[in-house]
Amino acid sequence: MARGKAVAEEKKVGNGTLVLKRLMKNPNAVIGLIILVIIVLMAIFANAIAPYGYAEINVPDRLQTPSLKHFFGTDEMGRDLFSRIVYGARDTLKLSLGTVVFGTGMGIVLGSIAGYFGGWVDNLIMRILDVISAIPGILMAICISAVLGGGLIPTIFALGAGGIPGSARILRAQMISVREQEFVEAATSINASKLRIIAKHVFPNSMSPLIVSASMSLANAIIAASSLSFIGLGVQPPNPEWGALLAAGRSQIRDYPHLVMLPGVVIMLTVLAFNLLGDGLRDALDPKLKK
Repeated sequence: MARGKAVAEEKKVGNGTLVLKRLMKNPNAVIGLIILVIIVLMAIFANAIAPYGYAEINVPDRLQTPSLKHFFGTDEMGRDLFSRIVYGARDTLKLSLGTVVFGTGMGIVLGSIAGYFGGWVDNLIMRILDVISAIPGILMAICISAVLGGGLIPTIFALGAGGIPGSARILRAQMISVREQEFVEAATSINASKLRIIAKHVFPNSMSPLIVSASMSLANAIIAASSLSFIGLGVQPPNPEWGALLAAGRSQIRDYPHLVMLPGVVIMLTVLAFNLLGDGLRDALDPKLKK
C-alpha cells in the first residue's frame, strides 16, 4: 500500500521535482549550488560588481597589496585584481560550459548511433574513439590550440574533443541496456521509426549517468582551460580568464603571492562546487536511492 502510494506520488509530481527535492536534502550539493550561483551572478553582473574595468591601467597603483581601495590588490600594470577576477568569471564559465556542451553533444550523437544500431557501425565508431582516447587529453588540446590559435572558440574545440569518447561510451552502454527493455520492443512492434524510438524512448531513459558525467566534466574543463591559458594557448590577454591571471602573476609570486593565490583560490572553489553538485546529482538520480 505504501509502495503504491509512493509510486502514485512520483507520477503526480514528476521525476524532475523528486530529483530536485532529493538534491536539496544533500547539504554538500546545496553548498556547491550556492557557490555556483554566486559565481554565475558575479559573471552576469560583473559591470555592477567590479569597481574598476578589467583593462583599466593605473601605473601609480601598480603591485598594491589588498586594501580597501583594491580588495585583492593590483597587478604589475596597476589593474585591479578583484575586478579582473570578477570579469574573468565570464570567460572561464563560457569555456567550461562550451567545452562540456561540445564534447557531450558529439558524444551523444556518436553514442546514440553506436548503442542503438550495434554491429559494424558500433565497431567502427568505437575504434575511432579508441584512437582519440589513446592521445592524452591535454596533449590533444595543446596540439589543436597550436593549430587553431588561441581564443575562446578554438579553446572550446580543443578541450571538447577530448571529452567526446567518454560521453559516447557512457551513453552507448546505457542505450545497449535500455534498448532491450519491454517499452522499446513495444515501440518496435508497432513499426515506430528508429529515429522516434531513439529520441522518445531510448535516449531519455539513458541520460542520468550522462548528466552526472557532464556536471563532473565542468570541473575538469575549468582546470584544463586554466592550464591552456597558463601556457599561453587559451584565452589571450587582455581578457582576464582565471588561468591567464595565474600566468600573469607567476613572475611576481615571490614578492606578491596574492597575484597567484587569489585566482587560484577562486578556481579551487569553483571546481569544488562543481564536484559537490555532481556528487549530489549522482545520488539524486540513482534509482536505488528512490523512496
